[in-house]
Amino acid sequence: MTVLIQVRDAHKRFGDQVLLDGADLSLVDDVKVGFIGRNGAGKSTLLRVLLDEEELEKGEVIHHPSLRIGYLRQHDPFVAGESALDFLMRDSGQPEWRCGEVAGQFELKGPYLEGPVKELSGGWQTRVKLAALLLHDPNLLMLDEPTNFLDLRTQILLEHFLRDFNKAALIVSHDRAFLAATCSQTLELSRGKLTMFPGKIDAFLEYREERREHDRRVNATVIAKQKQLQRFIEKNRANASTASQARSKAKQLDRLQTNEIEVDEPTVRIAAPRVQPRQGTAVRCEGLSIGYPDHVVASGIQLEIEHGERAAIVGDNGQGKTTLLRSLVHSLEPLDGTIKWGYGVEIGTYAQHVYTSLDERQTVLEHLEYVSDSNTTRQDLLAMAGALLFRDDHIQKKIKVLSGGERARLCMAGLLLGTANVLVLDEPGNHLDVETVEALAEALLAYQGTVIFTSHDRHFMHRVATSVIEVRDGSVKNYFGNYDTYLLSVENEVDAGERERLGQSGGNKAGTPGHAPSKDHRRDRRDRRKAEKEIKNLEKRIARLDEEKRELNAKMLSETDPDEAMKLHEAIEKLNEELTSSEERWLELSEQG
Repeated sequence: MTVLIQVRDAHKRFGDQVLLDGADLSLVDDVKVGFIGRNGAGKSTLLRVLLDEEELEKGEVIHHPSLRIGYLRQHDPFVAGESALDFLMRDSGQPEWRCGEVAGQFELKGPYLEGPVKELSGGWQTRVKLAALLLHDPNLLMLDEPTNFLDLRTQILLEHFLRDFNKAALIVSHDRAFLAATCSQTLELSRGKLTMFPGKIDAFLEYREERREHDRRVNATVIAKQKQLQRFIEKNRANASTASQARSKAKQLDRLQTNEIEVDEPTVRIAAPRVQPRQGTAVRCEGLSIGYPDHVVASGIQLEIEHGERAAIVGDNGQGKTTLLRSLVHSLEPLDGTIKWGYGVEIGTYAQHVYTSLDERQTVLEHLEYVSDSNTTRQDLLAMAGALLFRDDHIQKKIKVLSGGERARLCMAGLLLGTANVLVLDEPGNHLDVETVEALAEALLAYQGTVIFTSHDRHFMHRVATSVIEVRDGSVKNYFGNYDTYLLSVENEVDAGERERLGQSGGNKAGTPGHAPSKDHRRDRRDRRKAEKEIKNLEKRIARLDEEKRELNAKMLSETDPDEAMKLHEAIEKLNEELTSSEERWLELSEQG
């Protein structure tokens, strides 16, 4: 196992904010790591440090001589007029046949490969960039929010690509489902420290919450004991007959310490608008055609959404999801047909055309005061602002100096402080970190109104959606199934497309001769599933053993009886043996995968 990048004792500040405070990290050559942390914690800064684009104030970054980084950049690397194939050949220096072969892995063919690359959607341009990365033969991929604005089909293709990529990857993402599908380890940046967890993101979040809850319980016990000792000392210190006991208790009190609970920010809690539940139809579309004067996006739409539904709008990029949402809220007039909203409906909208039209003369606080419900207290307003990362002096910032992401979060905060009983949300999870997306999902589950939304975050869609509306091939229809059913159908379509591509090319993804799935192939797949299950169980076991070891070490610190101390030492040694054995087995299985 080769260590490709090592970070030692890294220190970095941005103004008065500490981003890295003695942080350490090792990235090895065959592990895919999901990188998480609150917005503003310093994840992108660390990536720039690893890429040698930014320097540390203290510490060092060591690159292995064989390191070849493939970095998925957000900027546009394309030249006007060139095709995707032209770009791939120019960027990689590889021949046309090789570029076409790699492009095929991302379904880039025909006009998508040979037409002007700048005319492709953001999702298709991302596919081109990924093909370019692969052509450079990297042994470490760095991807910064790769799923932003990617449709479901492209996300699944990216997952398949990463599963087949048998080298290292460091992936920054707020999409839990994507990280769970692609990464075997989880890295968190919190309060300037980097923590590597030998397991997937869901196991890490569960372990972290269990650890924090344990610390809370221990702290509560310690505080109660401190109060008891303090009362005894105050009562007995002046009494000659009990003064020595009081001094002994004072020594015990000095030894009692609470654990610092490692929470880098206050827990995110988001409240949705408080509204009265309603019955009947929220909106009805009849004979509806949507689009633009020179282009019909979809027609013949017959659609009803009931009050209380949380309707997920799904479909590939470019099919018309945003056009449908804009038509529903009348920011885009329909070409034909009618849209009828129910009586007493108050619509709140979160979309790019809304948060780009905020009054730039207002401060963050002034905007929230202006749009919030008249019954909103200042405490509620500041709590919502804080949950969406407007804290301290940030609430006095003028809107004109806010970034696009900050304006989007401000629009979301204002919407949730209002009185709307219908929320229309276009990609509400963009610009939010993992914990804030989860808090938003919890708020929408508790919301008594109607939600019509689109999102590329599968975990969020799975949690929130109660119904599914598909936009596809010029039509809009209710999908007869839940979101998981829709997800499975798209995965099957992608699998079928990949099988067809491999069959036509006569080879597999590495370019070797292809063949039909055999018994050996099916057995390999069963063995892989069995290994994945064992890895998951080992991750839970390692987390449990770590916690037991931590508890025993804490007892050792306060134990005064030599015999009991020896028993605790023996128990810790036994735990160390189990941990070593479990970690070695986990590493063996991970290397096989």
